[in-house]
Amino acid sequence: MAETYAFERSHSILCATKPEIVFDYVTNPKTWPQWIASSHALVCDDRPMRFGDRFHEKWSTRAGPVELDWLVIVCDRPKIWIGLTQTAFTGPIVVQYMCEAADGGALFTRVVRNPARPKAPTAEIVARIDMEAEAALANIRKNVAQL
Repeated sequence: MAETYAFERSHSILCATKPEIVFDYVTNPKTWPQWIASSHALVCDDRPMRFGDRFHEKWSTRAGPVELDWLVIVCDRPKIWIGLTQTAFTGPIVVQYMCEAADGGALFTRVVRNPARPKAPTAEIVARIDMEAEAALANIRKNVAQL
């Protein structure tokens, strides 16, 4: 069996609105292109995805387009949502969204895990992931303020 590498990144942002509003926004994949630069098109209903829901995403990487088939494996509105997909170059991808009431609104935390990457990420890849995540979370804060 080939060696794999576990990888995880977590990013948080405070939004000046209720946790339910943030949760419903981020768990509706149709909104993802509004806040995630690499997400381009989604095949799903225009609503928050619930436990057991499946949806399809067209995603872009430096190496080219990628098609992702997602499964929602946890959904406890408005606290936690977990989606699972897989790619050949990262192995499984587990995305976890958490919302909790905080002073002045909602603390939103996004955790991305690759529990079995075929290759360890380079420092450049980690820096790019962090930069893209910071931009995505800033977009979420801006977008949910308008809801």
